Amino acid sequence: MVRSKVILLTSLLLGFQLSTTNSGFSQMEDSTAYKWYKGNTHTHTTNSDGDSSPEVVTKWYRDHGYNFLVISDHDTLTEVDDLNKTFGKAGEFILITGSEVTDYLESEKKAIHVNSLNPTKNVLPQGGENPVEMLQNNIDAIREASAIPQINHPNHRWSLTANDLKQTQNCVLFEVHSGHPIVNNLSGGGFPGVEEMWDDILSSGKLIYGMGADDAHKFIDPWDKSGARPGQAWVVVRALELTPTAIVNALEHGNFYASTGVELIDYQVDDKGITIDINAGKRAKYRTLFIGKYGKVYKEAIANPATYEFQGGEMYIRAKIIDSNGCMAWTQPIMLENK
Repeated sequence: MVRSKVILLTSLLLGFQLSTTNSGFSQMEDSTAYKWYKGNTHTHTTNSDGDSSPEVVTKWYRDHGYNFLVISDHDTLTEVDDLNKTFGKAGEFILITGSEVTDYLESEKKAIHVNSLNPTKNVLPQGGENPVEMLQNNIDAIREASAIPQINHPNHRWSLTANDLKQTQNCVLFEVHSGHPIVNNLSGGGFPGVEEMWDDILSSGKLIYGMGADDAHKFIDPWDKSGARPGQAWVVVRALELTPTAIVNALEHGNFYASTGVELIDYQVDDKGITIDINAGKRAKYRTLFIGKYGKVYKEAIANPATYEFQGGEMYIRAKIIDSNGCMAWTQPIMLENK
């Protein structure tokens, strides 16, 4: 991943609804001023249940080409000011304050976890009588702390359903892919995978953006049986500058893609369609799926750049890029209303 790579494009509107002006930034802005920033919003240290200190964790991400890191210890705000003084560098690497609000519904043995991104204060679990109430209570508390909420691994313990997330208000981020090995990213036993849940939610008309994150715990022995190691999934954010405010605002407006290894050079959207330019490695082949309502694949492209022309009648289109070694990337949905 090349740090701070400038995007040269005419109209990059991740999550842009073509029938509205709610794109997250003005179309009159100079797109060449924006840059890609690679980051992880979910990892743990010895301040909760990780095996390594905040210093060791921070150094790992900095040394592996990340531009930003949110340390999300359970119900704890890990201090980042000193870490930024030691490891941070303007325009190249920063830490952003965060935590994982960790709630449990004992009556149903469900775990409801929501990240608090860039809060002004620590947020403790708020509780609730059912998964939806518990989820909403924690989201509301995170908002009260002037932070951005991110719903984590909804299939962990099969805790949250698509219908639960459809009822949630004031939260547009959830993990479509988690690097943790026991959070059930895929379907099984009659339960849908998280990506299937995403299409179910989008098909109801609710806009939600898909995050990739590590949920890393193991840095000393990352290959132990838990396998919760770093470098499994991340986001690449398009922002004007590398600051906490710019990064979390870009996330909330869908100006990013999620990845487990596929890198994009360019991603363009205009009123005619989508163009995706993949940074193709010599040892991999790529296919791009353009996906719409209820997971329908409208087109599979093997060319690079991969293109999709809007046909009319699609409710939304999102792209999933898969390489021949199993790495993936997900762009955010383009909501098409009365195109």
